[in-house]
Amino acid sequence: MSSSAVIKLFILGAIWGSSFLFMRAATPEFGVYPLVELRTVLASLFLLPFVLLRRQWRDMVVHWRHIAVIGVVNTAVPFALFNYSSLHLEAGYNSILNATAPMFGALIAFIWLSDRLERSAIFGLLIGFFGVVQLSWAKVSGSGISFLPIATALMATCCYGIAASYMKRYMQGVKPLAIAAGSQLFASVFLLPAALWTWPVHMPGNSAWFQAIALAVVCTGVAYILYFDLIATEGPSKAITVAYLVPLFGVIWGGIFLHERLSVPVYIGGACILIGVALTNGLVGKQRAKRRP
Repeated sequence: MSSSAVIKLFILGAIWGSSFLFMRAATPEFGVYPLVELRTVLASLFLLPFVLLRRQWRDMVVHWRHIAVIGVVNTAVPFALFNYSSLHLEAGYNSILNATAPMFGALIAFIWLSDRLERSAIFGLLIGFFGVVQLSWAKVSGSGISFLPIATALMATCCYGIAASYMKRYMQGVKPLAIAAGSQLFASVFLLPAALWTWPVHMPGNSAWFQAIALAVVCTGVAYILYFDLIATEGPSKAITVAYLVPLFGVIWGGIFLHERLSVPVYIGGACILIGVALTNGLVGKQRAKRRP
């Protein structure tokens, strides 16, 4: 991987790690659905000019049904679920749970698409889900929080896994920016009634507006452009390694700006999840295979 790609990877990890900080800060003032609505509307406005500039708008029109499904499964539902969990869980804790998305992706691809799972991948799934149990037990027993916000975060990452298999099956060859912009647009349409119904009575403060704009423009718009650029230049297998950096930055930003302190059992569970992700996605095996020749 080139040095410029490594820099982009770290920037992307820092950006996506900060999204949990912004959700944690802005959701109490905006509410779950209005914050997602603002995020998707502003992200759509940011991404659509790039779609027109790169002449990918036709893909949005031709494949609008599939893009609409991705908008619901990969954006509207998981964003709302993570907003809810952020009302109860620390930003760093949520970012660690977010790292389970590649594991769910591999498991769903195995069930739905009959993708092969190596023994190391199965072992990785077991280690990863042990980490989830460890995280859940540490939070429920240590702070008295119910399992519901943890479950909603895991349902969000499961949605990411479903969306990945859906795109692999039905959207091969569709331009990535068309998917990114179109999914945000359809997600905003899908959530509009819920957002209007639950719109806050009192106007959120300037800080909350800043968090919402940052979520939309930086954590969604800029991040998607960086991510798809990495996929195009370095390949998806290298781009997906950003999953290891997101929890790192999520914990760092939560500690710096929100003064969060996670317990040792949480770190142990997070380490198990990251090891599980590495094994499930074959990253460890690939490195060994490269060294053998």
